[in-house]
Amino acid sequence: MDNVDLSKQSRGFTLIELMVVIGIVALLMAIAIPNFINFRNKAFCSEAETDANHIAMAVSDYYGSPLHTGLPTIEDLKINIVNPAEITGDPNTTITILVTDRTGRCPSNYREASDYWENSIFHKYIQ
Repeated sequence: MDNVDLSKQSRGFTLIELMVVIGIVALLMAIAIPNFINFRNKAFCSEAETDANHIAMAVSDYYGSPLHTGLPTIEDLKINIVNPAEITGDPNTTITILVTDRTGRCPSNYREASDYWENSIFHKYIQ
């Protein structure tokens, strides 16, 4: 049997190579994780805004019938939404749709940048 000199064979990665790879992965995670969290939190805002848009479309459809002259409730509209909502106002002037972010995770900087958010309630107006 031949004696093989193991000192000349490559048997794996050096410690320096592993530390460089770990450093690169840590840097990528430091950039990606905050962006992912911000993206996910904005999705909670979008969920409330989408619910308000669905309600607005359902209200428009509701008034398509000449028998519907009063202010509808969410139950009258027969739609599925995930956030608590309320319809207020006067059907002859302005209807206000209020949708509350059920998670409370919509970022404050996103809400403050919009005229339609007040605290965790999204306002949509139909005239």
